[in-house]
Amino acid sequence: MPLTMAKPGEMNYIRKITGKDEVRQHLAELGFVVGECVTVVTEIGGNMILKVKESRIALDKAMANRIMI
Repeated sequence: MPLTMAKPGEMNYIRKITGKDEVRQHLAELGFVVGECVTVVTEIGGNMILKVKESRIALDKAMANRIMI
């Protein structure tokens, strides 16, 4: 299921990242890699603030939908 379906406070593990190579590379540079733990800090209208690798990162709904948990 896409990351946008996760509830705030839940710890999830990334299973797959979809999209073009450039998109996957950009997300990997931010710390979103398969097997990494990601926690939703807050969500507003599908846009999310996420905690990954001890950093907080904001993603819009389109990018968050590319991350499968």
